[in-house]
Amino acid sequence: MSSYSIATIPGDGIGKEVIPAGREVMEALAAASNGALNFTFEDFGWGGDYFREHGVMMPADGLDALRDKDAILFGSAGDPHIPDHITLWGLRLKICQGFDQYANVRPTRILPGIDGPLKRCGPDDLNWVIVRENSEGEYAGVGGRVHQGHPIEAATDVSMMTRAGVERIMRFAFKLAQSRPRKLLTVITKSNAQRHAMVMWDEIALQISREFPDVTWDKELVDASTARMINRPASMDTIVATNLHADILSDLAAALAGSLGIAPTGNIDPERRYPSMFEPIHGSAFDIMGKGLANPVGTFWSVVMLLEHLGEAQAARRVMEAVEHVTANRSLHTRDLGGNATTAQVTRAVCEHIASARQSHSA
Repeated sequence: MSSYSIATIPGDGIGKEVIPAGREVMEALAAASNGALNFTFEDFGWGGDYFREHGVMMPADGLDALRDKDAILFGSAGDPHIPDHITLWGLRLKICQGFDQYANVRPTRILPGIDGPLKRCGPDDLNWVIVRENSEGEYAGVGGRVHQGHPIEAATDVSMMTRAGVERIMRFAFKLAQSRPRKLLTVITKSNAQRHAMVMWDEIALQISREFPDVTWDKELVDASTARMINRPASMDTIVATNLHADILSDLAAALAGSLGIAPTGNIDPERRYPSMFEPIHGSAFDIMGKGLANPVGTFWSVVMLLEHLGEAQAARRVMEAVEHVTANRSLHTRDLGGNATTAQVTRAVCEHIASARQSHSA
């Protein structure tokens, strides 16, 4: 038996609905595994409610409570009554940076039964993985404000890149591209305007590319890449970009695939020194919180990534097959996909498919 300890952090808003749904699917998977898989869960109620009670989004020693877990399943951080920079830096980024989860991986493709907004774009034309540098760049946290409230007030946010940070994310992206059938990588840049850090980014991309002669790669300015993603989606496969650029492009990618509600992400420590964290990319969506309208597919796909990271490839395939079976049924589409299904209905359908697949296999 393979047994794993999983931390669940629902966070805010609909995170409190989709993370329990993700746990339910993992429990269904364990039940259908004939004893081959076991998960133990520990839930951490950090987020906006915790902030209102304690003045912080998570306790100062929170990382220590997570350190021995095999993986983390995270919901969302964001509360309309708390400034966004507090919720982000106080919880999600504290975990990502505290555990040096420097590779943020965001797969995007059009799932069965989902209509993307692009005309003349089939499932094979939009099948991307976006690699986001997740530890420095525009989110390094370097900067400050002076003379607040005065006419001479000034504020800075410094995009800081290090050679070590850029080399490791480029090497990760090239390795990922090498593992995919097309062996194709697009490096996103803005070195025409950002003439220091982004020029170094380009130079290191060229340097690392020499280690991967079987990978075909090109370079695209971030603004031009938005048009390319829409007009020529099949020309891209694996994409690597800075923290901010990939943050924006991955939301565009998810929308082009049908909805932010279906998109997953993994915050990965490739060296496996610390637990990696998996989450849907949607926000806390307080406007639909508690209504049963949240799309749990992004969480389920994040569970797939979590299982893959743990080396449970067969289990990951079983969950992904269940997700694709459910998305192919338009009566099980949630509101963001133009349907009327509830979070509970989608979750139940995925769990039932996992159970039926076990029975079919046993037969």
